[in-house]
Amino acid sequence: MREEIVNRLGERIDYTYLEGDGAKRIVILGHGVTGNKDRPFLVLLSEQLAAAGIATLRFSFSGNGASGGDFIDSTISKEVDDLGSVLDALAGYEICYVGHSMGGAVGVIRASEDDRIRYLISLAGMVHTKAFAEREFGEVTPDAGTMWDDQDCPLSQAYMDDLSAIDTVVERGSRIAVPWLLVHGSEDDVVPLQDSHDMFARAHEPKQLVVIDGAGHVFNDDAAPQMVAAVMEWVKREMA
Repeated sequence: MREEIVNRLGERIDYTYLEGDGAKRIVILGHGVTGNKDRPFLVLLSEQLAAAGIATLRFSFSGNGASGGDFIDSTISKEVDDLGSVLDALAGYEICYVGHSMGGAVGVIRASEDDRIRYLISLAGMVHTKAFAEREFGEVTPDAGTMWDDQDCPLSQAYMDDLSAIDTVVERGSRIAVPWLLVHGSEDDVVPLQDSHDMFARAHEPKQLVVIDGAGHVFNDDAAPQMVAAVMEWVKREMA
């Protein structure tokens, strides 16, 4: 594995690697929009996987966290390319990708066109991207306003155009033929649970949908251990 990972624009991808038992298998974790690699539930999941002997690499997409690039340039399509650069750095590994929220949409697009992803996990995965853009940011002026009033996260026209052009990843999901776990909270008010139901209906076997009762979008409080337990059980079974 390369010590430094850069995307095709030369922007450094910040990551944290946790060693496993030495086997050539690894779980990659990608975050959602306005997030980074150190969201608490991603840290918890990576630590639990590593403790079970499964190496993990969680990373921040370019323009996010401590990675290079500017947030204003962040789009799903750019993040799909970032994930490709991470995969390039992990040649020879059997790879499982875990994507949260928009990172879930990134994973679906990448896995539909890149057979290096052998296992796929979507955590509150965004499916209907255009609907998300209209629902969450339809009242915000692109290139002038911000995402959820966060001054560090400007809303760009490029981001909105990309979400609209993609529209939905449900058709791409129907092309994926690897083991797939979808985990979603019943009280998610950012990406509706219906997104995962729609994707699950089109996904191929082997597939599993786990709904965590009462959980919100970022698996706060008691929901995080439940999410981790569901992922751990699945990974141990599928990647054994």
